[in-house]
Amino acid sequence: MPRLHNAAGLVLLALNAACLHAQGGPPGPPPARAEQLPLSGRTGSPGGVDTVQNPVPGGAQTVNTLSSNVQVQGAYQGSVPAAQAAGAILPLTLADAIRRGLEYNLGTVGYQNAARQARAQELLARSALLPNVSGYALLTEEQVNLATFGFHFNLPIPGFTFPTIVGPFHYIDLRAQLTQTVVDLTTLRNYRASRQNAKATDLSAQDARDLVVLAVTGGYLSIISAAARIDSARAQVASAQALYQQAFDRHNAGVAARIDVTRSQVELQTQQQRLTSEETDFAKQKIQLGRLIGLPPGQDFTLSDTLPYAPITGLTLDQALQRAAMNRADLKAAQAQMEAAELTKKAAAAERYPTVQLAGDYGVNGTSPQNSHGTFSVTGSVRFPIWEGGRIRGDIEQADAALSQRRSEYEDLRGRVDADIRQAFLDLTAAANQVTVAQSNRELAQETLTQARDRFAAGVADTVEVVQAQEQVAGAEQDYISSLYAHNLAKASLARSMGQAEQGIQQLLGRP
Repeated sequence: MPRLHNAAGLVLLALNAACLHAQGGPPGPPPARAEQLPLSGRTGSPGGVDTVQNPVPGGAQTVNTLSSNVQVQGAYQGSVPAAQAAGAILPLTLADAIRRGLEYNLGTVGYQNAARQARAQELLARSALLPNVSGYALLTEEQVNLATFGFHFNLPIPGFTFPTIVGPFHYIDLRAQLTQTVVDLTTLRNYRASRQNAKATDLSAQDARDLVVLAVTGGYLSIISAAARIDSARAQVASAQALYQQAFDRHNAGVAARIDVTRSQVELQTQQQRLTSEETDFAKQKIQLGRLIGLPPGQDFTLSDTLPYAPITGLTLDQALQRAAMNRADLKAAQAQMEAAELTKKAAAAERYPTVQLAGDYGVNGTSPQNSHGTFSVTGSVRFPIWEGGRIRGDIEQADAALSQRRSEYEDLRGRVDADIRQAFLDLTAAANQVTVAQSNRELAQETLTQARDRFAAGVADTVEVVQAQEQVAGAEQDYISSLYAHNLAKASLARSMGQAEQGIQQLLGRP
């Protein structure tokens, strides 16, 4: 009799579960929705100002390319130091500095992690299209009050009474389950959009590398320029020292006034102050470059490359524009973002379409492993929206707004790339002309100084003429150094404007 009671209870429980399952509707996850994108997809802006919208925490990052300086802001200012302790003085070529910058600069490190996240999101979107298989093992010990399920038995049967309390009894269930999305255009287009987003992030990481190359090159050039200014300042100090000594000797000989000695002494001290200022600026520039390329704190280094003046030949404006259209990573990233936005809009529109899903399971159950039997179930379901209260329309409008913004940003970027190339050519031409003029002025100023000192030695002029000539020489030297720096920096800016800055800068600057 107890076995009969337990069997009856199990049958009733099975029937009750089947009824509940039939009333609950087809199984499956809720309908998929389009993965909305941010309104703006801008990752970079070419031209005189290069701005990177960094998806990594830290916000916008900026590298400003000016005709006279390179200013680095945001994550590009920092780096992950390669070592904890400074070593011996490090000889550093431009290629070495670029390699270190690409490896340790925080801008590239951040974009590498952003690219990893984008690829992980792509994997998550793809997983919604692949079969999901899981399994479980169930061991249950149970006692059931049938009255709680609504079973009341009042039929009199001689020699038998229906139980109200069943159990305790136990059973096992070993089962594997599979769910598969067969048709779901929204999920499919979400996956394709995630692929385009991952592609755009990879391209933005490549563009960030170009920005790091530009920043490191600008820092390297600024140190070369600062070193040249120190050499010029030292030469001016030596010249002023010689003038002061000459005026002092002539005053002691009674052939020069005291004012000549005082004037030459003021000039000497002025040049000494300039030398101190240039040396301080030189030290600061080295610290900044060390931060850009991940050198350990306090690591000293010397520059191995001098990068003299060398005009560009064999490159026309049309060729530069063609290279930019083919190579600019930020332009390609903007196009990929626009394609991702188009797919997102299509995914939102596909929310109106039916979806087909398949679910199944197979396993064995029974009171014990020896008393078990295989069971299975297969369920196919078609889900279709009837009334969503405007939700789908809202998703479509939101996706369309993002698509419109991405298109506008792409067209804007195309125009700015064109303007970037043209401005770089103008800067390059102007800098080349400035180098020529500055070279001539430097030679003329030096000749004027020689004549002025000869006139002072001959007693036909005082130190006013010599001091003025020496100031002209100092100014001409500064102009030449600045124009040479501007010319090399214009080359670097042109290489970045055309894309593939790492190779382009090395070529335009004449480095192997």
